[in-house]
Formats: sequence, C-alpha cells, structure tokens
Amino acid sequence: METLESLSRKIGSAEDLQSIVRTMKALAAVSIRQYERAVESLDGYRRTILLGLQASLRNNPHRTAARPTPKGRLGAVVFGSDQGMCGQLNDQIAAHALDAMDSLAVPRDRRTVLAVGERVAARLEDAGQPVEATLAVPGSVAGITPGVQDVLGVIEDWNARRGIERIVLFFSDFVSGATYRPETLPLLPIDREWLARLEKEPWPTHVLPAFTMDWDGLFSALVREYLFVSLYRAFAESLASENASRLASMQGAERNIDDRLRQLKTEFHQQRQTTITGELLDIVSGFEALQGRS
Repeated sequence: METLESLSRKIGSAEDLQSIVRTMKALAAVSIRQYERAVESLDGYRRTILLGLQASLRNNPHRTAARPTPKGRLGAVVFGSDQGMCGQLNDQIAAHALDAMDSLAVPRDRRTVLAVGERVAARLEDAGQPVEATLAVPGSVAGITPGVQDVLGVIEDWNARRGIERIVLFFSDFVSGATYRPETLPLLPIDREWLARLEKEPWPTHVLPAFTMDWDGLFSALVREYLFVSLYRAFAESLASENASRLASMQGAERNIDDRLRQLKTEFHQQRQTTITGELLDIVSGFEALQGRS
C-alpha cells in the first residue's frame, strides 16, 4: 500500500501535467484561429486572381491556355509537422499521399518527394517512399510566405534540372474545431477542364474586362500568383490542422489526467482515513490499557 507522501507526490505531478496540458490546449486553440484568419484573408486575393484568369481566358489569342497532363516523373509536396503531440496527423497524411500516388500509377522510383516537416518525412521513408528534401514547418503566419518561396524554388529546380512538370500537393484541410481531412491538390500543370469551366463562368458585373498588356506575360503572372495562393493555403490549412489534431490530443490527455487525479485523490483520502482511524484506535487502546492498570 502506498504511503500518503507518495500519493501526495503523484497528485502534485499530475496537477503540474494538467496545467501544462491546459496551456497547450489554449495555445493550440489560439493558433488554429490565427491560421483560419490567414486563410480567410487569402480568399479575397484568390478571388481577384481567379477573376484575372477568367478575364485573360476570355481574350486568349492562342486558345491553348494549358497543356495536357504530362506523363513520366511526378513531383509531390507533402505537408506534415516538425513537432509531436499532434495525434495521427502525420500518419494519416503520409498514408493518404502514398495511396494517391499509387493511384496515379507512378512507380516510387519515378516520384520526387519534398516533405514539409521532419515527422511526415520519417513516416514516408518508413513506408518505403524516399524523400529527396525536407523543409521546416513555419512556426507562425509570418513564416508562411518564406516557406512558400522555398517550395517554389524547389519546384523550379525540379523543372529546370529534371524536367518534372507534374506537381501535386498533399496536405491536411482544416474543417472545424478539432476536425481535419487529407486533401490532394494537383498544382501543375494547370487543369485544362478547370480553366475551361472558369472561362465559361458568368462575369460578376455588367462591365466586361479588358487589358492592353501582352497576353502571355499577363497569363504567366496570374499563374504565378495562383501558385503562390495555392501553396499559401496548403501551408495555412496544414498548420491549422496540426493544431486541431494537437488540440484533440490534449483534450484526450486532459480527460485521462482528470480521471487519474480523481483516482489518486480517492486513494489519498482513503489512505488518510485509514491512517487516522489507525491512530485513533491506538489512542483508544492505550487509554484502555492505562485504565486497566489503575
């Protein structure tokens, strides 16, 4: 049977751990909202880019805005986490990416993979998928833009040195609360069917757009901005999902700690009552012994 001192130490340790878990829950909740706002602020800019693409497609002199999806090598960017305590996020996105790449019928030796996050890189390599390079996960909204630039630099290098033109993003899409789902986004080449649908959408005003600059330069600039917006969203959604998964893990940990604390406190009170009862019995027995002598 444990002593009161050992039970008291365990209760103190559990309460310290409970305080840490609650702090991590609060930080995760704040971070989720931070990245949600980043995605929301991006929506207006993304809408502007799409309108620009729509306007350029309506006045396309070439009528061939994008090429068919190239065969051969595949470049994959998989977004995960550097830190732990985020549940099954890395396992789920790694499994999703591997299944999606297998469904594209591209052999593993024809895939070039960039992992954003050390932990998802480890999951991919454990599953037999080599990872060529790993980038650090941004620690805040301010770090997303440099992260996007790093990924774009890698993609440009793939295209220049190896002729990799087919790029797919795999990331976790934040839903709400502590919920997220794996997402696949073909980044390059731009989907021709999507562009065709975009061109046919009704213009939001009665004033039809026009431009005077060179079409090729305009379209290329809009595509670069579209790539930036898509990568920025993937970063922000993945970071929100990481914190959502961490929040769910911390909620589970907090429940377990609460249960353990109740158990320890019950044991402590029972042990204390047993000790008090024993001491009272000793006093009564001593008193009765003294009474018997007199």
